Amino acid sequence: MKIGYDAKRAVNNNTGLGNYSRLVIDTVAASGDDSLMLYAPRLRNNRRLMPLLERENVTVCLPDTGFGRRFPSLWRSRGITRQLQRDGIELFHGLSNELPLDIASSGIPSVVTIHDVIFRHYPECYKFIDRKIYDYKFRKAARNATRVIAISECTRRDIIDFYGIDPDKIDVVYQGCDPQFAMPVDHSRADDVMKRYGIDRPYIIGVGTVEQRKNQLLTIKALRALPDDIIAVIVGRRTRYAADIDRYISRYGLGARVKFIENADFVDFPALYSRALLSSYPSRFEGFGIPVIESLSVGTPVIIASGSCLEEAAGPEAPVVGPDDVDAFVGHALEIIDNHDCRCRLVEAGRKHIARFSRQNFADGLRESYRLALASYAAEH
Repeated sequence: MKIGYDAKRAVNNNTGLGNYSRLVIDTVAASGDDSLMLYAPRLRNNRRLMPLLERENVTVCLPDTGFGRRFPSLWRSRGITRQLQRDGIELFHGLSNELPLDIASSGIPSVVTIHDVIFRHYPECYKFIDRKIYDYKFRKAARNATRVIAISECTRRDIIDFYGIDPDKIDVVYQGCDPQFAMPVDHSRADDVMKRYGIDRPYIIGVGTVEQRKNQLLTIKALRALPDDIIAVIVGRRTRYAADIDRYISRYGLGARVKFIENADFVDFPALYSRALLSSYPSRFEGFGIPVIESLSVGTPVIIASGSCLEEAAGPEAPVVGPDDVDAFVGHALEIIDNHDCRCRLVEAGRKHIARFSRQNFADGLRESYRLALASYAAEH
């Protein structure tokens, strides 16, 4: 079968949607003999994409008309469908919340992955025009798609509630994380990573864009009640919210106890997680929470916040706190740090839980959604 993918994010993004897109493509490519065609407005030098392009059944497709090359956004939203037809695509998968606007009339069955609708829950974190664009694209894609993949039960509920999509049309397909997190971390390599990033004290790690919704300030507030030799290492791009954290750090003299790392190399993440006392992921709302899976995969326990889907990612044994409950965070952190048996129990429970996010389960879920899309489309046409 020829499967087409919206590969803009796979080509251009090195985090988030880009990671998901590459993981889907790699998983499907490795689990069958289908021909995978990656449609992108342009090709850029991305070393994380290169392993995919080395697969014999994966091909990048750029706009094949002058119009498409001159107007890549219009090509991606409409012009691409004619190219899909010319290429004989039998199924198209929109990997990042959207589909070509005319996909429903193209004669090609489609699947779209909806990651989250956070902009509906926290509109203050988004520009007005961005919210309107996202809402239009997500709604249109969910309604036009033959099948919808939600990355969590939480996202599935939101798709039903906000867009009125038939629950029977939605497949929850949990994703895994990059295979590098399943590999043992070499001690000498971990030592090198610590040296390069200047980490020489016990630390709590928080991975994710430094933004209001991610709520890294809770970690910094809890730091004041933890032993003085412990620091917080915050890995992610800084936004305006980081200024709020900076002010808190300055007010309480925590400058020597907080390290921000921007543009960390993704290949260093397993080592960064593995050497941490624990991970902190107190986000107020997530579609899933891949850093939780990454941390548990390398054997580092995670404290999460209640209120969205993070319990799905972390499992029933994970310590859960309210997103503003500093005392509860401190209590769980001290227990993990001081109680070896507690830490071991959480590590073991976490590893058992994330077995459901295996590569095989991910492949099976994707292919089942594809099968249902093809069957449903054939029945309707």
